[in-house]
Amino acid sequence: MIDSYWQLLLLGLALASLLQLGLWLLQRRTGDATAVDAGWAVTLALLAALYAALGPGELPHRILIAVTAGLESLRIAWLVAGRIGGEEDSRYRELRARWRERGREQLTFFVFYQAQAVVAWALAVPFLLVAFNPAGSLEPLEWAGAALWLGAVLGEGAADRQLARFKADPQNRGRTLRAGLWRYSRHPNYFFQWLTWVAYALMALAAPWGWIGLLAPALILYLILFVTGIPPAEEQAVRSRGDDYRRYQRETSAFVPWFPREAAP
Repeated sequence: MIDSYWQLLLLGLALASLLQLGLWLLQRRTGDATAVDAGWAVTLALLAALYAALGPGELPHRILIAVTAGLESLRIAWLVAGRIGGEEDSRYRELRARWRERGREQLTFFVFYQAQAVVAWALAVPFLLVAFNPAGSLEPLEWAGAALWLGAVLGEGAADRQLARFKADPQNRGRTLRAGLWRYSRHPNYFFQWLTWVAYALMALAAPWGWIGLLAPALILYLILFVTGIPPAEEQAVRSRGDDYRRYQRETSAFVPWFPREAAP
């Protein structure tokens, strides 16, 4: 066991950095950065396992965070891994071309990969806090977090399955999914994914210094709403589906599920 927050944090940062270094080297050899998304989720799963294994908290808390954070992160990694092996993701193709023009393609990719490590490490702080909980049994906030986590995972899984079925039908090419959860939110998968981070923060609140864990869902919300989540997804959707998606934007909530509204003429 490691009794120091800082020692375990530094060990976690080293683990995240080494994993992303390996992924950068793989990208350098293959010329394909698609695996970084799956690698980011695997990093979170490994950090949850590391903190649960070495944290000094009581066993119930460490099992709780290892199982919930580990399963959800590995589920995302498995989902994203399906994109690996074909053509490089369009986001990374665009970045590669832009950075190559500036003569610093691999250096910038290296910084990008290490930034992924730092973000994953920062987001995993709730996992660390839970692993330091000294209480002998799970507390009400942790039970509430576990219940919210289960509901969020079920919701996210349902949204992913609905989208996969829709995309599998060739007749839906160029059309927008407006059924199921996608009738009430343009990005229900992101919404439910964010709720899993709220769940981890609830679990952390039961531990000493647990309020620090609230920073994780706040950071995830910022990334989803303004950086790597909704903005690039919406840009791609407008490019590929045009007016059909613009009408969907006018009718449907962007993030929080809500009843559809009448589209402006």
